[in-house]
Amino acid sequence: MPPDAGVRPAQGDRMYVARLIPRNATVTGSAASGEVSFAITGDRLTVATDASGVPPETTHWQHIHGFPDGRDAVCPTDARDANEDGIVDLIETETLAGTTMVPINDDPVALDIPRNTYPKASASGRVQYRSTVSLAALEAAFREAFDGQELELERRVVFLHGVAAATGLPATVASLGPIPAHVTLPIACGEIRRLR
Repeated sequence: MPPDAGVRPAQGDRMYVARLIPRNATVTGSAASGEVSFAITGDRLTVATDASGVPPETTHWQHIHGFPDGRDAVCPTDARDANEDGIVDLIETETLAGTTMVPINDDPVALDIPRNTYPKASASGRVQYRSTVSLAALEAAFREAFDGQELELERRVVFLHGVAAATGLPATVASLGPIPAHVTLPIACGEIRRLR
């Protein structure tokens, strides 16, 4: 698909959407926006991302985040900047958004978070992604990974992550283990809402 062809929102019997709002725009130099749609028809779950204003020619990890105990996750605001370095890093989002649960990459069902098969932005700063998976397989994997919890999309949020490796980040910006902070830095977040 050409980089600017556009990804149509997924369509299905049940529809959910996360409208992305920018995070850390002072770091990225632009305000990321767009949406991630989730469409369910029978056992088919189609996920589609169309976002713009993201760092160009950069791979952008995208995930569903939430709480393993089923609490509602919400997108963090700038007030979550606990160390006051002007950046809300991934670790600072956890009290409101929870943990990384489902990767939106080439194989969401595998729940392999660090598997680097996420979409890369075009030269114009647009991220496009579309994939269809078995809903039953994803739900089964989710229950196994999260102690019997249900997927419950409407209790989750979506994060779009990533800035160019050359982006100067303060040493105070935290990440997960050995994964560089420029990979996990949140650049957009959307709360998943059911449309029908």
